[in-house]
Amino acid sequence: MLHQAFALLALALSAHAAQLFSNTGTTSGWDAQNHEHFGTVQQVTNVVYEGPTALKMTQIYDSSYTGRYHSEVIKLNAAARGQERFYGFAFRLQDDWQFSPAQSYNIGQFIADFSDYGCDDFIPSTMIWLVGNQLYSRVRTGPPCSSTITTFPNLATVTAGAWHRIEVQMNWQSDTTGYYKLWLDGVKVLEKFNIATLMNDGRAYQFSVGLYANGWHDDGGMKGTQGTRQIWYDEIAYGTTFADADPNQW
Repeated sequence: MLHQAFALLALALSAHAAQLFSNTGTTSGWDAQNHEHFGTVQQVTNVVYEGPTALKMTQIYDSSYTGRYHSEVIKLNAAARGQERFYGFAFRLQDDWQFSPAQSYNIGQFIADFSDYGCDDFIPSTMIWLVGNQLYSRVRTGPPCSSTITTFPNLATVTAGAWHRIEVQMNWQSDTTGYYKLWLDGVKVLEKFNIATLMNDGRAYQFSVGLYANGWHDDGGMKGTQGTRQIWYDEIAYGTTFADADPNQW
């Protein structure tokens, strides 16, 4: 009887597990792409995490350009208040990636259009980025036009020319009942309970994965000397269990 009870419990748990989206490094299957100015999003076969394809994101600095530098793929309606979700992807910096200690490069974000508020257009909630060789993240909470950003710095060290895995567990809440966990290469590097994880609005957010050289825009110019940046992505997914999002499991 005990064995039967465990079997029924396992069946019930598996019935609730669901991979809601997955992409094996292809340009198809996304709701949109965003590659600004000289940026590109390419499907390639020569650098992959788990074959046969991966996504290569490129951005090129231009001192005469004042816009932003996104090279991302986008999945709409990937996060909303009241949901608990797991998200994951594998990424690889180019072999000669120059780690600029004073400038950030975003590698993934959750963002929504708040232009109806009149204070901004697209506002990101949670972002995951690099400063130098350190992994950073954040949450953005409160009213959209006067929100509060809480940054989690120096979470882990990232290496150029090597594949890394990111997994996120997020309980999306506008009050202090939410939580946020983040893993790099299977090691939990962030765990925050009893926090708000979203702004005070019930709209859905998109999951954007790719290279966003936000420092080039936000800092008013490039720091360092590497004006061409490339990051590869593979095995991007989200769902209701860790296994749904882990590039090594699904």
